[in-house]
Amino acid sequence: MSELATPVAAFLLNRVGFGPRPGDFERLAELGDTDEEITTAYLNAQLEPESIDDGDADARISAARYESLGLSRQATWVRYVVNEDDEADRNQPLDELERLTLLRATYSNRQLVEVLADFWHNHFNVYGADAPIRSMIMRYDRDVIRANLLGNFREMLGAVAESTCMLYYLDNYRSTDAGPNENWARELLELHTLGAENYLGSDSLQSDVPVDDDGVPVGYVDDDVYEATRAFTGWTVNEETGELAFERDNHDRFQKQVVGRFIEADQGDFVDGNDVLDVLASHPGTARHVSRKLCRRLVTDDPPQELVDATAEVFLATSDASDQLTQVVAHILGSSEFLNSAGAKSRRPFEFAVAVLRQTETDVSFALDDELSSQFVRQYRSMGQPLFRWEPPDGYPDEDAYWNNTNSLLQRWWLANDLLASRVEVERDASDDETDEEPIERYLVDIAGPTQDAPATAEGVVDFWAQRIFGTRLVDGTRTPLVDFMAQGYDPTFDLGQTDELEERVRALVALLFMTPEYLCR
Repeated sequence: MSELATPVAAFLLNRVGFGPRPGDFERLAELGDTDEEITTAYLNAQLEPESIDDGDADARISAARYESLGLSRQATWVRYVVNEDDEADRNQPLDELERLTLLRATYSNRQLVEVLADFWHNHFNVYGADAPIRSMIMRYDRDVIRANLLGNFREMLGAVAESTCMLYYLDNYRSTDAGPNENWARELLELHTLGAENYLGSDSLQSDVPVDDDGVPVGYVDDDVYEATRAFTGWTVNEETGELAFERDNHDRFQKQVVGRFIEADQGDFVDGNDVLDVLASHPGTARHVSRKLCRRLVTDDPPQELVDATAEVFLATSDASDQLTQVVAHILGSSEFLNSAGAKSRRPFEFAVAVLRQTETDVSFALDDELSSQFVRQYRSMGQPLFRWEPPDGYPDEDAYWNNTNSLLQRWWLANDLLASRVEVERDASDDETDEEPIERYLVDIAGPTQDAPATAEGVVDFWAQRIFGTRLVDGTRTPLVDFMAQGYDPTFDLGQTDELEERVRALVALLFMTPEYLCR
């Protein structure tokens, strides 16, 4: 991992968010006189996102005019699923959510919210390109993920179970007592709550599972999956409105037992399934599994068991709190393991692409009808992490080994270089030498402007851009070849002047900085 002596501001901006924008280091420095004061102030603000002004992101979202963003569940269903003669594109909500997510990650000041939204979308993954998920996924993002990501896990779990997207993705909408479908129940236990780590095998019986000091089974077996499947039979979607529905005639009405919880026969609508959600959400195994995944996302690929256990204790102690997940995340971010984990995580393609946009202050509207946005999205998709398009239910991998390969690195190199080389047409202004009213082409990313503030030497330019991107000087092993590249065989203290050739070289330098081991860490 990185050998860079990472300043606390750079660490916080890269780990709790998607990387710094120019000026962010200075803004964080104003939060306190010590690293501890800066850390506390920044994390407290991020954990209370409503306290953070997000006017710029809100204005950009409004300007992008995402038609599906403000629609209710029923209105979305009627417009994009029911009305076959309507000209509305059924993929439009998915395409809009993809761009909205990139926009928010790039321009929102509520960076922790965006990191957690990405985490929970992968924890409760649905394949967005499937019908009707493609039409309803904007609702899934707004009403299920974002509405609960700093709230209560049981509330979020219930919203997931009731969502149109999950009901269709894991086929529970057609699960009946005569034809039970175990897809949802199995992933509910294996991925969403207890986790595979607490699966005790297909040969064990429920009666074979040991219990803890409180009499709770320590894990689950296949019979628990089958019993949970029976509990959710009859949960479906109203085909006219898209709303959650319960078909009592298709529900298995007899008694059940799931992870030690006895469920009586002939309970009311949805009661059996909610009983299952209750027992799973409060199970110690769920607390450990979810805590481990959050620690993996925020701290390191293989989080210390002590941190996982301590986080799980907070998870269980706050299970009835409306801000349970806020307290869980706050515990992780306040831990010594987190504070000492600089360089312990790598950027995945999503984090890399957004970080480059933020660092270069690239102005992208992310509107559906904007060609520059479309070009960027197409290139981003080629990096191997297209948003909401992971087909298996486990979500995109969160371990560095999966992403650190030649093709992934090559795609990042192309994206950075293409972005820095992109030109756009702009209207002439009074500062232009020529008065012709025809538009002129300019680079999308302004490199020459900031570089004017750098000492005009190879060493000076490298150190200036390193400070701007990393908040500190690079270690010699990375700095020396970059200085040599800028010097082109001449004295690195020689005045380079301000030429078009120099600007092109600086553009190449910035692209190289984006591919350094230091930058690929977050």
